[in-house]
Amino acid sequence: MAEITSLTQKLRRDRARHLRRTRTEAETLLWEALRATRLDGWKWRRQTPVGPFIVDFLCLEAALAVELDGGAHADQADYDARRDAYLRRQGLHVARFWNREVIEDPAHVRHKILTLCRESDPSRRGHLIPRGRRAV
Repeated sequence: MAEITSLTQKLRRDRARHLRRTRTEAETLLWEALRATRLDGWKWRRQTPVGPFIVDFLCLEAALAVELDGGAHADQADYDARRDAYLRRQGLHVARFWNREVIEDPAHVRHKILTLCRESDPSRRGHLIPRGRRAV
């Protein structure tokens, strides 16, 4: 287990744990498709801290972060843009889907995610993403 070195990291870790326990319907549906390497063998984490943010779903091998957006995200486009920029600086590709998309057409969302995994840079696979560090 990673060592917690600051109060901020502890709070972020606790927030991620809370989010794992209180997930939305869309998060539950997508997690059932991704967990236990069910999506063509790709390993996923959910509600994982990456720097100052918590990513909904993360595949380190594909360097892919998947974010599910509900109605609240329509009002926070600037925050999402800053968050995506930070994640890209960490070497991650970010894919966003609306909750409604996951609920109404889960097969299409799974197909898009699998395509992004397969298109990922093989040299990036297995590299760890720094946790708890702010970009300078």
